[in-house]
Amino acid sequence: PRAPPSPVPPRQISLRAAAALDARRVNQYALTLRAACRGEEEAEGQLFVRVAPSRALRCATSFTSMGNGGTEMGCSGGAGAQPRGETWAAARVTGGFSSPFCPVSLQFSPKNNDTPLVLTERGTVLAPAGGFEPRPSTQVFRLEIVVTDRHGHNCSGAVTVQVLPSRRPRVTFAESARAVTVPEGTGPLEVVTRVHASGDSVRYVLLTQATPALFTVDAVSGEIRSARRLDLERFPQAAHTQLLVQAYEARAPAAAATMALNVTVRPRSRRAPRCVPALYVSQVPETVPPGSTLLVLRCVGPGALRYEVEAAAASRGLFRTEGPRLQVNATLDYDSELAAAVGFQFAASIVVTAEGQPPRSTRVPVLVTVTPVNEYAPQCPNGTAFSVPETAAFGTAVGRVAGTDRDYPPHSIEYGLEESARSGQPFSIDAHTGQIYVVGPLDYEQQRSYRLPVRLTDTHNDADPTARRSCLCDVTVRVQAVLSEAPVCTPEVQELRITSRAGGRQPVTRLACQGGREGAALSYAIARGNEDGRFRMEGNTLLHVPSGLEQPRTFVLLVEVWAGPSRPRRSAVVMLVLHVTPQSTTAPPRSVARRSTARKEPLMVTRTEATWSPAAWFVAALTASGALLLAALGCAARALLQR
Repeated sequence: PRAPPSPVPPRQISLRAAAALDARRVNQYALTLRAACRGEEEAEGQLFVRVAPSRALRCATSFTSMGNGGTEMGCSGGAGAQPRGETWAAARVTGGFSSPFCPVSLQFSPKNNDTPLVLTERGTVLAPAGGFEPRPSTQVFRLEIVVTDRHGHNCSGAVTVQVLPSRRPRVTFAESARAVTVPEGTGPLEVVTRVHASGDSVRYVLLTQATPALFTVDAVSGEIRSARRLDLERFPQAAHTQLLVQAYEARAPAAAATMALNVTVRPRSRRAPRCVPALYVSQVPETVPPGSTLLVLRCVGPGALRYEVEAAAASRGLFRTEGPRLQVNATLDYDSELAAAVGFQFAASIVVTAEGQPPRSTRVPVLVTVTPVNEYAPQCPNGTAFSVPETAAFGTAVGRVAGTDRDYPPHSIEYGLEESARSGQPFSIDAHTGQIYVVGPLDYEQQRSYRLPVRLTDTHNDADPTARRSCLCDVTVRVQAVLSEAPVCTPEVQELRITSRAGGRQPVTRLACQGGREGAALSYAIARGNEDGRFRMEGNTLLHVPSGLEQPRTFVLLVEVWAGPSRPRRSAVVMLVLHVTPQSTTAPPRSVARRSTARKEPLMVTRTEATWSPAAWFVAALTASGALLLAALGCAARALLQR
């Protein structure tokens, strides 16, 4: 037996996209269909498609083609028109689009809004409410329209309107009314304003005029001028005047337009403005930010008021006005030489001017006193290390701590040692000058340096006495050892030969000396033999300074060596015999040679200075005894006088 055929999937028959069905031309189509399966015979059949007439809305071909004048719209009516430029507002440009031939009622709506034409729902195209704008050439307007029936079917088309130029002249003003203000005292024939109307040959005339005539108009230019001096005392009616200006075409006076002109005469100011307060005195801190309002004036005067600030050179730029408000324009710095020069008081004036002829003004004096604000803390000096010999007496000045402060006054600083450092310290500090003094014994062997914590506190830098700032400075005092014996130098006598070369200083020799105490600093100085200044000591090094020596010469120098400011000063003397040969001489060049003399007994040169340095207790006792003696002498003299 043969297997049953497999089912064939259904096929769909559709209408081509470009096909157009018209039941009035062809109302039925016969389609022949053939189908064949693989290995089967071909089958054939027919399909009949009947086209039924549609009830959809259909527009005329000329209307749907978006053509110009003469197209049909809807069921009847023309779509082209050529009105004149002077067509009245709301005039019917084309006929209605509803007619007895239309079986249903239609609705008309515009598709574009870039045309002045107006379309009603019944299909009437109207001119704009203000009429068409006159133009010398033909104007063309296109209105696209959508027609819809009650079933929702629609079609679309366009109407083109050509507006022809007008054959008669037209005069128009750009504005229907204008307001003008002139100052009182305006002289005769001065221009008040000027009016202008569009047209070819336009002339102007005043239709209304006050009595007596205060204004006149130029017939050609349209300039409105004063006919006499505007004085409100003589002509009070001139305060507010309404003029009706007519413009007309010279060749066709019937073409005319009018405009209302309101003229206001502004009275001259006869009285200066009055302000409250009439004088402003205030105190502000120096930290008041720019833009802060100091004062709001309440002024009354004729007309509008204008506010300005006038100030001297010291106060210029510090204040500004924002209307009746006086504001800070720049920082009022108390810590400046400029502020100190004017006594920290800045003076200015607010000039209030009333507009008018002539302008009147009032001055409001302003005096602003700036009070200090402690903004900055004191600062420590750069160098805070001092040296003092261990034999310094009571009350010896060691050094001064010079603190600084950016606030004014700059040197109002108090100095003091911290509580933890006051006990056991052999030093004290002056509270006002910052000078450090010795108030106790010093011993290099027991303590070689002291650390003093000094507190710097500013004073008189703020309006509030309790607002004070401070800083802590570390001060170091080094104790210098004082020798009890004279230094020892080896050798004590030297003989040297050197060659003087042009140029800078050249070293000659270095002295080898030692003090009798470890750590004691030695000082060196040429005591004799250097009258012409050809040699110099830098530390323990002897330097030669070439100065145009022409012939060989021998110098004998005595160099004194001592340690510290001890009393009496103990020192040693070294003798230097120097044979100097200039480089330009014919003497045979020799290198610097050192030759020691024969060993002899050391020559000790001792210089003693007699001084009296009593102990501290002796000075105190002597002072007390002198005071008692003076008191006794005073009592005795008083007793004698009483007798």
